[in-house]
Amino acid sequence: MKADLIVGIQWGDEGKGKMVDMLAQNYDMVCRSQGGHNAGHTIWVDGVRYALHLIPSGVLNPNAVNVIGNGVVLSPESIIKEMEQFENLEGRLFISDKAHLNLPYHAQIDQAKEKLKGDKAIGTTGKGIGPAYAEKIARSGFRVGELLNPNKLATDIIEFFEQNRAIFDVLEIATPSKDELEALLNSYKEKLAPFIANTTNMVWKALDENKKILLEGAQGTLLDIDHGTYPYVTSSSTVSAGACTGLGIAPKDIGIVTGIVKAYTTRVGNGPFPSEDFGKDGDTMADVGKEVGTTTGRRRRCGWFDAVAVKHASRLNGCDQLSLMKLDVLDGFPKIKICVAYDYNGERIDYMPTDLENAKAIYEEIDGWDSVVGCREFDALPANAKKYIEKIEELTGVKVGIVSTSPERADTIIRG
Repeated sequence: MKADLIVGIQWGDEGKGKMVDMLAQNYDMVCRSQGGHNAGHTIWVDGVRYALHLIPSGVLNPNAVNVIGNGVVLSPESIIKEMEQFENLEGRLFISDKAHLNLPYHAQIDQAKEKLKGDKAIGTTGKGIGPAYAEKIARSGFRVGELLNPNKLATDIIEFFEQNRAIFDVLEIATPSKDELEALLNSYKEKLAPFIANTTNMVWKALDENKKILLEGAQGTLLDIDHGTYPYVTSSSTVSAGACTGLGIAPKDIGIVTGIVKAYTTRVGNGPFPSEDFGKDGDTMADVGKEVGTTTGRRRRCGWFDAVAVKHASRLNGCDQLSLMKLDVLDGFPKIKICVAYDYNGERIDYMPTDLENAKAIYEEIDGWDSVVGCREFDALPANAKKYIEKIEELTGVKVGIVSTSPERADTIIRG
């Protein structure tokens, strides 16, 4: 049995949480491969809102095992707080002993560096994700498995501070007290020790036993450390290939790849955004779509669907189908724009350049529709909504296999 994959195709916040939650009802295992608590998945079930940051979205399926893989950077404080929302997680949630720790000082580093950059700041969440990944790559980080020996871990962290004293002095970050640090790490161990495991072997065993496995990432393709709009990106590999390294599985173990896209486009923080709308339409999308970050509370920048970027991201990920989210947010617009190409330094191009800041959106318009809210069959959609979906398929070369028509789990069209 191969593992199916859900991946964000824009700048994150596409609605992956709802899709993973809905699909997870049919899977035995749901695995998170990268990112940290800078990510947020919002899920609505029977009118109840769940905000997840580290725990895989399959947690709402009582029969699913949930795995946080080695590619994640884990904040013990965040995961402990998040776990308090749920009962009886033992045996249902496992954390890789190889995942790297994101400790309180990482957030201090993150915020101090952003402050030093002034108006050139990237616009991070300030959660310490970048510094935690930087230490991982520099081979100076600390892993979740080390929590099982708090005394040694505290000693190693203090030694790390001493080795980097000059840097911490510039950033005005004080060396923690060893006793206080050890007490903190002991509290983490007490809560998390039953969940720490060799998750790579767990996933392999599940694959060998033909269990149904669903893989989910965080953020979106255009925030990928290699393939996103660098440097305005996250610090991990958000594309489908990153799921392999983030969980320890082979590319040939990947099954169906579903790319998640909004019916429009949003992004949080700084960086280029060719189809951003600075007028009333953008404000309407933000208001109707409740475009506020689950993690940061920041208002998202909004604009029209960028078919060029989605086609690019779909190829990067090997998408078999797209899941079109929040189609209902476009209800009532007289005209709906789609970015079909870019004006790139005076030339019309149909591909995504590396320096996206020099690209300007070229649009086509289609007529809008009244309402799609609650539609659960494709034939029930208004004619112009169908045309919009078909236009997206034509421009991206990928079938739209799933359509979401409201935040509720059940308001979803599955196309055969």
